Amino acid sequence: MKRIILSIDGMTCSACSNGLEKYLNKQNGIINASVNLIMANATIDYDEKILNQEKIEKYVKQAGFKSLGIFKKIGNEEKSKKEKIKFIFFTFMAIVMMYISMGHMIGLPSIKIIDMHHNTVGYAIAMMIISILFLMYGYDILKNGYKNLIHVMPNMDTLVSLGVVSSFAYSVYEMISITKGNMASVSNLYFESAAIVIYFVKLGRYIDGISTGKTKDAIKKLVEITPENATIEIDGKEKVVTLDEIKKDMIVIVKPGEKVAVDGEIISGKAHFDESFITGESKPTLKESGNKVLAGSMNYDGYVKYKAERIGKDSTVSEIVRLVIDASNTKAPIAKIADKICSYFVPSVIAIAFITFCAYLLMGQGIANAISTFVTVLVVACPCSLGLATPLAIIVSEGICASHGILVKKSEILENASKIDTVIFDKTGTITYGMLKISEIINYSDMENDEIIKIAGSIEAKSTHPISKAFADYMTENKIIPYNIDEFENISGYGIVGNIENKKYIIGNSKIIDKYDIANDHKDDELRLSKGGNSIVYIAKDNKIIAMIGVNDIVRENVRDVISRLNKRNIATIMLTGDNEETAGNVGKQIGITEVIANVLPADKANEIKKLKKENYRVMMCGDGINDSPALANADIGVSVQSGTDIAMDASDVILTKNDLNSVLQLIQISEKTVRNIKQNLFWAFFYNVLMIPIAMGIFNFAGISINPMIASLSMMFSSLTVILNALRLKRMKI
Repeated sequence: MKRIILSIDGMTCSACSNGLEKYLNKQNGIINASVNLIMANATIDYDEKILNQEKIEKYVKQAGFKSLGIFKKIGNEEKSKKEKIKFIFFTFMAIVMMYISMGHMIGLPSIKIIDMHHNTVGYAIAMMIISILFLMYGYDILKNGYKNLIHVMPNMDTLVSLGVVSSFAYSVYEMISITKGNMASVSNLYFESAAIVIYFVKLGRYIDGISTGKTKDAIKKLVEITPENATIEIDGKEKVVTLDEIKKDMIVIVKPGEKVAVDGEIISGKAHFDESFITGESKPTLKESGNKVLAGSMNYDGYVKYKAERIGKDSTVSEIVRLVIDASNTKAPIAKIADKICSYFVPSVIAIAFITFCAYLLMGQGIANAISTFVTVLVVACPCSLGLATPLAIIVSEGICASHGILVKKSEILENASKIDTVIFDKTGTITYGMLKISEIINYSDMENDEIIKIAGSIEAKSTHPISKAFADYMTENKIIPYNIDEFENISGYGIVGNIENKKYIIGNSKIIDKYDIANDHKDDELRLSKGGNSIVYIAKDNKIIAMIGVNDIVRENVRDVISRLNKRNIATIMLTGDNEETAGNVGKQIGITEVIANVLPADKANEIKKLKKENYRVMMCGDGINDSPALANADIGVSVQSGTDIAMDASDVILTKNDLNSVLQLIQISEKTVRNIKQNLFWAFFYNVLMIPIAMGIFNFAGISINPMIASLSMMFSSLTVILNALRLKRMKI
């Protein structure tokens, strides 16, 4: 399977995106297609043995749209400028048309050569010419509407096209009658209706384009954050190159006031770096030799050389952009419901419009009134607001999440996070920093303490567990050279077994001691270490414990506050850890967590989550290690900190680049406000259509309440604008 993201031109409403999505998913070789109206792209998973990009683009064309190739840019500034010029011109022409047709009503001086009373034929010809110009302006609407009608995928453009073409055609018919001497037919001309409907639809889209562009600001900032050029060092000389010229392991120089070009590791120099766009951390971080630097971060005050590691699409920024765009191309359950409604709504409106047209003819209202009402129903019911209600709110919120260091892989997370009632935390590396230090060595052998550490550290070096770093740091500080390991076995959730010089050593937690039936005669020492908040590493040889090592970790800042605020929201908090009950309990008391479950294996963590889900709890799991991956994958929402392993991040739905558990609370808050905003948008969209369609049909004419096609197009535009502005309110949310 291969994935491709194409930029799509010609989509104007959710019926367009839904229709294209349906059409693509029917084609042989396409495994899954997801079309995003706001981002104007299509994410397509396909069988590369059957299809290629060219064939897929043909399918897009057959559906009535145009592929602009691989999705690269978010927004098209050049196209926007051209649209602005066109819009200004046709705004002037709309004013001219309204002056000609309605100026006399408000006492404005008339131009006799095209005045409807003095020169009716000249007036009709002038109105027709101007309306033709507007039809050319709205050619994309008419073409798209026709194609989608032919493909049985009617959309907003179909409604507008039917209305505009009907009113224009009937006006031409009446104009012919005028040229034959029937001057009374001038009252049946709807040229201005056809033109102004086009204008207001274009006005709405112009405003939509400006407003929806604001929803992409956070993603744009990420895309544009890396510099265009960088300075590299070759044979001791500096050379300025483009980013494409930078290869892995090249030496890159970043000076004060410059941005980091690619991810890498500092080899000389030190400086404070601003990583706020990536991590959400506003305070500059001091970095020196051995520390990692991220593409896009700003060097404030030092001359630094670093070795390029992750370049191009592999950089952290590129990965973040990919995750955010991928998320925007998935659909939340509530969005799927709205899309389904839209797919039935447009055909229903067409049916209602035709029924109304026929009813007016049968009631003897005349063809002019029937056509006017037909056009009004079609235009007023355009489902723009319904289609925009969900995706706009989702994309705005995804941008907010990204700016706070919360990377959401699927948009459905922004809906589901508000429903979470249980949050489970791993301990080491999640609740704590995972920066373990050896606090105490209790030696029961005749070996020196350093020798004990040398044995344990040499074997631990083969492990990815955070405890291994505690041994590595100790050995580095004390200049202890490790042994070569003959054999090594990692027993997940228990510990490790290794051979040094044909001697077998068993290292791990209490469970590994039980597994190998090793007697523990040191319960008092064990209890003392546990009460001190230590994790205990047991070292055994020849079926006997030769040492116990206490390892301490520091609880993350504000964890207690996060736990407290979650509990106040009636969200249960649970800590799952492989540590012994005493150590885990002490940490649990320290942070005020609801429940502590200790001595659990990786599989046990996943089983605990399955158990809770069977009881209809909605579970969020926060972890960072390989052993957390099964639990992260089984939770309703899996959250991993970026300092965690790649496997953990792959298994999770959300990645916290800030490594701050306060982000968990922020995600829930953003989700709650997003869902509330979507419900408000959907309510308005439904309310608007329920109210306006009957008015457009003329049901309330007896009460003097009626509208014409121009008013209908204006109200449709304001309906969409209301939804857009409400979605943009999310940008001001305080979390």
